[in-house]
Amino acid sequence: MGVEIRIVKGDITEIDADAIVNAANAELIHGGGLALYIAMRGGEVINRESRAIGGISVGDAALTSGGNLKARYVIHAATMSLRGNSRATADSIRSSLKRSLELAEEKGCRSIAVPAIGCGIAGFNIRGGARIMRDVINNFDFRNLGSIIFVLHTEGDFKAFREVFKERSS
Repeated sequence: MGVEIRIVKGDITEIDADAIVNAANAELIHGGGLALYIAMRGGEVINRESRAIGGISVGDAALTSGGNLKARYVIHAATMSLRGNSRATADSIRSSLKRSLELAEEKGCRSIAVPAIGCGIAGFNIRGGARIMRDVINNFDFRNLGSIIFVLHTEGDFKAFREVFKERSS
């Protein structure tokens, strides 16, 4: 099955997709950056459901409802921890994106919006992160998902993703 990949500059909370991915920490505390913004836009239900889950491992992902968002689900991809390693790694980006795609597939999602996970507060290089995400997408066994929308906040991040996705995969 072929998956359509789009790269856009915009606000991930405004994207009309079945699920959006949140750049999260392993504790699922949405206290800053994109995580805080998504929780504020989606409403208290996202925080309440995240607290009920508790924490997850770095490199894992967890699912909550989308609350007031257009998306039915928010998938929280943990690329870092507030306790100890507060920086994303190649492995945590790779693993948490793969797990996010698996959760979307399990829920029967047809579309998913993904930010530059690990490349904001978690500090991973944008081009390196984009290459990792491109390679995960290229090696994933898609069954339900037909559309992946990478949503970048800044012009620089948008350009970096667009250029990386034009390169050959390694």
